[in-house]
Amino acid sequence: MAGRRRGAELEKALLDAAWEELMAGGYAGFTMDAVVRRAGTSPPVLYRRWPDRDALVRAAIAHALERARVDVPDTGSLREDVLTLMREINTTRARLITVMNAQLSSYYQETGTSPDLLTARHEKATDVLFDRAVRRGEITADRLSERVKSLPFDLLRHEILVTFAPVPDHVLEEIVDTIFLPLIGL
Repeated sequence: MAGRRRGAELEKALLDAAWEELMAGGYAGFTMDAVVRRAGTSPPVLYRRWPDRDALVRAAIAHALERARVDVPDTGSLREDVLTLMREINTTRARLITVMNAQLSSYYQETGTSPDLLTARHEKATDVLFDRAVRRGEITADRLSERVKSLPFDLLRHEILVTFAPVPDHVLEEIVDTIFLPLIGL
């Protein structure tokens, strides 16, 4: 018989089970009982960590996003950094972005939240990329509002959600070269 799970191992198993439940049936079909069954545990174990369905869903989403986190590149050029990061997101997260939006739409409606609220902490990692470009003298900080910094990644997400597929490389280059870089004066 397998040993009893504890600590980080147990929490990971619970969050993995919660994420699998979300992806299998969406938020509408998501229940604490289903997570308990999938994780092979008891209700008190789950409720000790998350008091309700909403808290567990938020934790499961954060867990999934953390597993899918990508490193911020440092190529020595803002253009290449943005393209490299977009390519990595496109390769590793296109399916996640599509599935999250489809399976969690009722969550967003019911809670009044949006995907932006759930992913905001991960987008701050791109600040590193832009801070490096400012330090290298490629761009001045006054050209980089939050909306401008998020634009290439918002357009990438839009393309993924419209096509339900990874975005062709020539489209990524077009986003960067004909929209983003001219906007910031490069």
